[in-house]
Amino acid sequence: MPTLLHVDSSPLGEASISRHLTNEFVQSWKQANPDGKVITRDLTTSNLVAINGNWVGASYTPEDARTPAQRELLALSDTLIAELLEADEYVFGAPMHNFSVPSVLRLWIDQICRAGKTFAYVDGTPLGKLTNKKATFIIPTGGNYAPGTALASYNFVEPYLRTVFGFVGVTNTNFLTASSVAQIAFGAIDRPSFLQPHVETIRASFQTA
Repeated sequence: MPTLLHVDSSPLGEASISRHLTNEFVQSWKQANPDGKVITRDLTTSNLVAINGNWVGASYTPEDARTPAQRELLALSDTLIAELLEADEYVFGAPMHNFSVPSVLRLWIDQICRAGKTFAYVDGTPLGKLTNKKATFIIPTGGNYAPGTALASYNFVEPYLRTVFGFVGVTNTNFLTASSVAQIAFGAIDRPSFLQPHVETIRASFQTA
């Protein structure tokens, strides 16, 4: 049974552009995979906290030697990694915040990047363990940070995500950027008109897959 992991990180709820587009992706994916399963993970309600020294110590302690307190520290991380392992495909809503990813997505990344779980070093070379997976990242941005624009060098979202996911083995990636969301706030375009071409791009990606 094909499985999709749907991850949202925007704090804006129903006003979120990324949530609207990830939901559109999920609906199109369901139509293409009627027997599939969707795992939904909202990072804004997942009680993510910054890792600390105790967490790091627990993660490097052999599983059979961990104390109950150490196992509790890693419980959420274990759950998040299990979701990644179970799913065949991922879709992430990752709006640009201060030129990078939302803070909750950064906290999630810290929880899932674990030696022996999602990556390992073999003869000194890193080897990702999340192989044969596909990830789509939907990235709304306030301005236009596309290659060749004046603000292109400010965009750390796609390079960062491509690097992190490549490190854990996810190299089949697709980035769908919804540029210049600020046009809506300035009244240059209404929300439905802004969303429509991006919705069409998502639907078309399933028709040609």
